[in-house]
Amino acid sequence: MGRTLEEKKGTVSDLKETLSHAQLAVVIDYKGLTVAEMTDLRNRLRPKGGQCKIAKNTLMKIAIAGDEKWETMSPLCKDSAAFLLIGEDIGGALKAYQEFQKVSKKSTIIGGAMEGKMLSEAQVKAIADLPSKEQLMAQIAGALNAVTAKIAIGINQVPSGLARALQAVADKEQ
Repeated sequence: MGRTLEEKKGTVSDLKETLSHAQLAVVIDYKGLTVAEMTDLRNRLRPKGGQCKIAKNTLMKIAIAGDEKWETMSPLCKDSAAFLLIGEDIGGALKAYQEFQKVSKKSTIIGGAMEGKMLSEAQVKAIADLPSKEQLMAQIAGALNAVTAKIAIGINQVPSGLARALQAVADKEQ
């Protein structure tokens, strides 16, 4: 028995809401994944701010219709498509998917959408190679610590340099 019109409207509304918070949408072919494997994928994505939505392609097409940010992925909505909707930690969520994919070996990236542009599988994989949010923050913190250390060393050298200069002036006057 099919779902009621109200249930379908609820699904479309839920998809629109999730998309409104997403930075990147990735379409994957999930053929052959078990319920346990889908649960595993969702559990890997959740800590990284990602969600995996399975919806009929017709309902996803309705959800993205007229939305400049997502409408470009309409051609990808076909066959057995699931949608990874990713928030801020794009690199971290894509790495979580790649780790899942290495274990399951059953899903593949079809493409995606970001900022109103459709992305190929290769482009999505290139984005996955970017550092995660945590890695970027660690790199920034490391750079700030290095700059702070250099400033502290420089400041500590000023008094001894000044003292030597004063001593040289005093020696010269004598």
